[in-house]
Amino acid sequence: MEPTDTAVERGSGNVFADLGFPDAGAHLIKAEIISRIDDIVRDRGITQTEAARLMGLSQPDVSRLLRGDFREYSLERLFRLLTALGRDMDIVIRR
Repeated sequence: MEPTDTAVERGSGNVFADLGFPDAGAHLIKAEIISRIDDIVRDRGITQTEAARLMGLSQPDVSRLLRGDFREYSLERLFRLLTALGRDMDIVIRR
């Protein structure tokens, strides 16, 4: 294999910021919440239909959410979805 001249740059820890997204911090938090929701659904072994019923969404909405289509969801709404699945979230602010 031939060496390449590709430069490698260490990320900041927030892929959304690295890609230049506006509100990158909020996007990262949303992605983390959705990852937790996905973990809960998988750990419980429930279907997207059952998860949808618990969270008050449609199954297609759950599917879109778990695929990362979360632009239309506010942080508050995602917190409520997590709570509907019986989980709470602690918010830690670091400076």
